[in-house]
Amino acid sequence: PSLMSHPLCCPQLEGLCSFLQLSVCPEPFLGHFCGWLLALTPDLSYTSAAVLAEQLFLRRVLSLTQPPSRHLMTALAAFCSKYSQPFCHVVVAAVLQEPGEGAEQTKLVCELVEECLEPHCVQLVLSQVLEMPLSEKLLPVVQAVLGRQEVLPPELLDLLVLTLCRQASAFATSLDFAKLVTAMLTMYQSQVS
Repeated sequence: PSLMSHPLCCPQLEGLCSFLQLSVCPEPFLGHFCGWLLALTPDLSYTSAAVLAEQLFLRRVLSLTQPPSRHLMTALAAFCSKYSQPFCHVVVAAVLQEPGEGAEQTKLVCELVEECLEPHCVQLVLSQVLEMPLSEKLLPVVQAVLGRQEVLPPELLDLLVLTLCRQASAFATSLDFAKLVTAMLTMYQSQVS
């Protein structure tokens, strides 16, 4: 109730999350909590949603060693249905920047891109990927973005083409890179010369 009537500033919200132990609460509780968050009026501020994305999901996602549970996926989908932009800035950005393979995390991001994120957030994920050196870990994420078949803004499409051209020699033996380039040429044939 206090969240609804009095917007909390970040330190208060972080303190509340810590008190409620949201980062380690049982996963079945997450879905119920996210359902409650979605019902709040007015909507959470961007900053509050970012704090909650970090508290609820960051540790869980970064520590995945096997596919996420049904409860976690339900909670992620619910949260992303309303607060996908802060989620992308906090959780997806951390996954993309995490060194190493992070296979389960990458699969999770691909699944969110394919099924949960709004088009503008799909573009946000692509722009986040293109801000860092391309790697085998990131190729499936770009493939998932292309699989959405969204119309990309010209500047983002140009950056993607430029990045793929610059990185081509580094991925000369990569089957994933070849699939990505083929998908790109198929989908954006008229814009790519």
